[in-house]
Amino acid sequence: MEKSNKGSSSGSGKKSPKSSTARQSSGSMDQGSGEQGSEQKSLLQEFFIDSLKDIYWAEKHLTKVLPKMQRAATTEELKDLLEEHLDVTIEQISRLEQIFEMLGKKAQAKKCEAMEGITKEGEGVIEDTEDESMTRDVGIIMSAQKVEHYEIASYGSLAQLAKTLGLEEISGLLEETLAEEKEADEKLTMIAEENINFEASEE
Repeated sequence: MEKSNKGSSSGSGKKSPKSSTARQSSGSMDQGSGEQGSEQKSLLQEFFIDSLKDIYWAEKHLTKVLPKMQRAATTEELKDLLEEHLDVTIEQISRLEQIFEMLGKKAQAKKCEAMEGITKEGEGVIEDTEDESMTRDVGIIMSAQKVEHYEIASYGSLAQLAKTLGLEEISGLLEETLAEEKEADEKLTMIAEENINFEASEE
């Protein structure tokens, strides 16, 4: 009987190898999950920076395109608006360079195929319309708004990604540019609806 009790006591005090292994396995899973989350964030940040390079190229490209659109425009109203947006675009480029610096990255441009295509289409519109016609202004406004809509989509997405990555200050700078693009789009709509579209319909 004593032997039996002793054996029972020894058995109850012994640690279960299975329980210990389970704890180690759980710890490994937790660590792996953390590493995976870090890797995913790193991949997202890489994509974010790549997208910044894309819009940086687009803005620099626009500093060459906007003066051509301005020279081709018929009305002083449209010419003034395009000149105003050129100044804003230069400020936006500086803002992007500030963002690259905040990220500890060199400001680099990656060719934006979308912007190149949109602006090339705009050049075709100028070639296909008559000099000093209101129809040309209609075409330029349409082309300019395609540019603005692309930029609105880009900056809206970038601002949200910055928030996701915990880059609140950078998100604020991107939202500042987003607001400027929306304002430019609204101004283009306003001058088109006030008189340019109607006068073009009379040509």
